[in-house]
Amino acid sequence: MIDKTSLQDKSSPEEKTSPEDRTSPEDKISFQDVVKTFPMKDSTFTALDHVSLDIADREFVTVVGPSGCGKSTLLSMAAGLVEPTSGQVLVDGAPVAGPGPDRGVIFQQYALFPWLTVRDNVEFGLKLADLPAAERKRRAEHAIDLVGLADFADSLPKTLSGGMKQRCAIARAYAVNPKVLLMDEPFGALDALTRVQLQDQLLETWRQEQRTVLFITHDVDEAVYLASRVVVMAARPGRVHRVLDVDLPYPRTEEIRLSPEFAAIRNEVWHSVYHQSQPTPAG
Repeated sequence: MIDKTSLQDKSSPEEKTSPEDRTSPEDKISFQDVVKTFPMKDSTFTALDHVSLDIADREFVTVVGPSGCGKSTLLSMAAGLVEPTSGQVLVDGAPVAGPGPDRGVIFQQYALFPWLTVRDNVEFGLKLADLPAAERKRRAEHAIDLVGLADFADSLPKTLSGGMKQRCAIARAYAVNPKVLLMDEPFGALDALTRVQLQDQLLETWRQEQRTVLFITHDVDEAVYLASRVVVMAARPGRVHRVLDVDLPYPRTEEIRLSPEFAAIRNEVWHSVYHQSQPTPAG
């Protein structure tokens, strides 16, 4: 059964620590007191309000929350696509100063080049890095095999299903050998069956490659099924509402998805997302 202490809120409002106290040598990603505001006509909009969150090396963390809670903004900061107004984002202890090959980003839209084959799409980033042709081929073939597209390596995107296109996008991200995978609702546009299949495929790929994953989703079941921890965001302004451990074994299976333990955690996350008031004190 589920240990109820694993369902406690990890972000007690009484907890006061400096960024230096929060940073661990094992942290792969660290958001330190991050604020992000956007100018409006007569005021400013606060998308993120003093967000602090640490993600360990090789951890799989999902972020879920109501629309407008700043999930995608948080991920974009880690990707180096958006700068914080104040605070900082660290990867491997170094401040994020822009996009880099150490972070692979996968969006909901596949963003494949329609005139390139699966293999050529996967090799595209490797060509930009000026890798030798033999190394490009080796890495591309490995990534394509990981996502189960070996039989479609010479196909154009127009001949692929939506799920296969997203697998190609995942392979392209893996090919450049990033330390971190940043995924912004990558399965949001897919049908339910394909979505479940790709969740299992992603977990198997993660098991083999052991990257650090930050995964944004609106789907509570998906958030729990994939993650070792689920971060629940609160909106307006965006902030960390709760962090819940998912004390379920890997590999995840259909039996786990149907278990009482899964249902208990799923209900905790659902309640935290859709019935927010004040964060529940730890314990």
